Amino acid sequence: MNRCKFLIVAMAAAIMLLVSTAAFAGEILVYTALEDDEIPIYLDIFKKSHPDIDVKIVRDSTGIVTAKLLAEKDNPQADVVWGTAATSLMLCDQAGMLEPYAPKYLAKVRPTMRDSNTPPRWVGIKAWMTGFVTNTIEAKRLGLPIPQSYADLIKPIYKGQIIMPNPASSGTGFLTVSAILQLMGEEKGWAYLDKLHENILRYTHSGSKPAKLAGAGEAAVGVSFGYRGFMQKQKGEPVVTTFPKEGSGWDVEANALIKKDHIKPDAKVFLDWAISPEVMAAYGKVYPVTAYPSGNPIPEGYPKDPQAQMIKNDFQWAAKNRMRILKEWTRRYDGKSDPK
Repeated sequence: MNRCKFLIVAMAAAIMLLVSTAAFAGEILVYTALEDDEIPIYLDIFKKSHPDIDVKIVRDSTGIVTAKLLAEKDNPQADVVWGTAATSLMLCDQAGMLEPYAPKYLAKVRPTMRDSNTPPRWVGIKAWMTGFVTNTIEAKRLGLPIPQSYADLIKPIYKGQIIMPNPASSGTGFLTVSAILQLMGEEKGWAYLDKLHENILRYTHSGSKPAKLAGAGEAAVGVSFGYRGFMQKQKGEPVVTTFPKEGSGWDVEANALIKKDHIKPDAKVFLDWAISPEVMAAYGKVYPVTAYPSGNPIPEGYPKDPQAQMIKNDFQWAAKNRMRILKEWTRRYDGKSDPK
């Protein structure tokens, strides 16, 4: 009996160990800056093909995700970064935090939407770009034309009617400020931002919030990004989205594998899936520029040639100068930022 009991206990312990190991292997922690309403759509696709992998999501704005990753440098928590600005991932790479990985389907990805190293440190999934989301009811009430350019935004008529993201916490805010400095040169770019600041009602800590606030009528114009403006309109809000004629700032929403002592195989499975044709088709339903052609037509509302709308963006310059730009921006303009 004692031997029998011992065998039963040993078998039970072995089963418990197997269950525990399986649970550990089947769970990954993913940091993302994708929009809240995007994530469930994509994860539903993942779960259909990988029901055994439990994906835990931590979602926040790009700047906050970036700060969290850097703060955890010596004790990384995330397994994967999914859909966060490539310029932010470049900072993480400079800090030695990214594990090189070549996911399945990498050969399909546009050279401009992946790290040039072999294997790459980050791989893009889609691009997002600056747009102006205008409340048509408020614009009509105030006698405001629909803005078509950066130049329009600094006209006195828009004083106190513009909401924009803070670039220190928002990827959309940073790509917009970076675009202005690249298009105009730094001296003229900062002079422009000084004038724009005079017309700003407030700076938010989210790239999507200006579009939402414009949709709610809290300001006439929200400097945001195309997807968010179109989603607000689909919800029935009285908004129209335009893109600056000078060209839109943009960045690549990208993925990366976090360097850790134990890299879970399921983290690589997730990264393989994250650029697979099935999810690329889902990205392409609402974004015009994906890592490789999605097979979908350009979503309604975007320019007919979306890549021509995107400025010539020097990602290396943006990443290298990010902290300097944010320090200067904060010194000049942070007084109108929302409380954190």
